[in-house]
Amino acid sequence: MKLFTSMQLGASELKNRVAMAPMTRNRAIGNVPNELMALYYGQRSDAGLIITEGTSPSPNGLGYPRIPGIHSQEQTDGWKLITNAVHDRGGKVFIQLMHCGRVGNLLNLPPGAELMAPSAVAMSGNIWTDSKGEQLYDTPREMTRDDICNTVGEYTKAALNAIDAGFDGVEIHGANGYLITQFLDPSSNLRKDDYGGAAAERNSFALDVAHSIVAAIGAERVGIRLSPFGVFNDMSGAYEGIADQYAALAAGLGKLKLAYIHLVDHSAMGAPKPDKSAVDLICSEFRASGGGAVILSGGYDKERAVSDLENGAADLIAYGRPFIANPDLVERLRINAMQNVANQETFYSPGEVGYTDYPAL
Repeated sequence: MKLFTSMQLGASELKNRVAMAPMTRNRAIGNVPNELMALYYGQRSDAGLIITEGTSPSPNGLGYPRIPGIHSQEQTDGWKLITNAVHDRGGKVFIQLMHCGRVGNLLNLPPGAELMAPSAVAMSGNIWTDSKGEQLYDTPREMTRDDICNTVGEYTKAALNAIDAGFDGVEIHGANGYLITQFLDPSSNLRKDDYGGAAAERNSFALDVAHSIVAAIGAERVGIRLSPFGVFNDMSGAYEGIADQYAALAAGLGKLKLAYIHLVDHSAMGAPKPDKSAVDLICSEFRASGGGAVILSGGYDKERAVSDLENGAADLIAYGRPFIANPDLVERLRINAMQNVANQETFYSPGEVGYTDYPAL
């Protein structure tokens, strides 16, 4: 069965085609990775590929409480605990670089940091802060050209820090309404310069980040996650021209020879279903232009995963929530064992409860 066969992903030899999807878990006290996180990831190292939770390349990108960064030496050293734990069990791990952009509140940022985005368009609704509970999203400051250049540099330095910390590669988070998606989407990007307006200009920031990281650490160690048609974090969903925009973006990324493109479908959680023909076009443009593997994620069971691998729609299948409650998910899939049910109340709370205390078989 292809799901449990090995494969080459860029520079990494994977022991199976089950990936652990990136999931925010809010256990990084002071934004620094720790021993508890090392235990959590180590427990799940039977996955062919682990993609970490979103990790900020900049103090400005720490929009949520207790999410990790990789922009300081202390954070880089903390991540070495995680990479060692995964490698000691024969696993491979990529770090996901996630700049929250406008998704945040100043109470969640360290002193001196700013909430920045392509345009000064605030999110609707509230966000949790540890100091004052639920608060409105703050309005971001529109990024200048210098801000954009500096932020690309922060992504690149974070990628270099990741290699220093022992990661096998990095995944650029271009999905789910965070900074890169904010540039892609015309509802959050109202700019009139080379980074806004037409679709090609809105794609520019994502391509600049990818190009710079590839130049720094090599394309075989770089992937990207995208969420075309996604509506999470106030994104527009199926706006006019989105299929062509993402197909062009995928082609540009493929020309950089990225190790993979990772597409997420949130319809299992109630979001609109992405247009299948557009998703197929995005994948084919990426592959035809020289890109590597395709990872698909979103509500997969074993049967659907096997089908999409066998018919060539994907090269790896990423599971999210099932990995929260099942550290031995790969084995449970292999033998068709019953799975533990995750407790949603502890998804984002600090401590080991609902994190490292789920039983294996």
